[in-house]
Amino acid sequence: MNLLNRLSRWRARRALRDPAYAFLFARPPANEWISIDCETSSLDPQQAEILSIAAVPVRANRIYRSEALRLMLKPEGSIAPGSIPIHQLRAQDVANGLSVDQALPLLLDFIGARPLLGYYLEFDLAVLNRQIQPRLGIHLPNPAIEVSGLYYDRKVTAYRPEVDLRLSSILQDLDLPDLPRHDPLNDAVLAAMIFLKLSRMNPDQDSEF
Repeated sequence: MNLLNRLSRWRARRALRDPAYAFLFARPPANEWISIDCETSSLDPQQAEILSIAAVPVRANRIYRSEALRLMLKPEGSIAPGSIPIHQLRAQDVANGLSVDQALPLLLDFIGARPLLGYYLEFDLAVLNRQIQPRLGIHLPNPAIEVSGLYYDRKVTAYRPEVDLRLSSILQDLDLPDLPRHDPLNDAVLAAMIFLKLSRMNPDQDSEF
């Protein structure tokens, strides 16, 4: 971790409002990650509410799907009609879901200090941090690993500056199986598979995280 990252974490720890969550700044276990995915009420990260979350542990070279955390949340507002064909969640499907205040402690306790993996993780983190910031005074301090970025770094060259970052294209190129999309558990597993495949192709990669 470079000096800038250390300074940022030091500032975030000082800004943490609830000392019960100091474990987010602990030293993470070696060779462990959490692959995470959210389905949301809209595609606008400044307005979207979380409808469902899946978080899947990854340890060394294995994905522990059976240990995954799955949470369904009931949004305070309406679900954008245009997003329903994507995630297949209607108001009645999430009517018995948890509130954000119920779900966030479960999620934070589950992920702990471990680095996060995801496909287009920036969107999910923007939605999560919008809820976490007013409650804890900080954004998630966990290192974030964007698997499409890892794939891009491996594939881009001066002779091939354009890289297809569509999930289906990445899976096909890496000879990985596909799963039904927009189920957060499946999407989290797919991101974990990409990460592990790229790690095996570049064994020194793990030490960076």
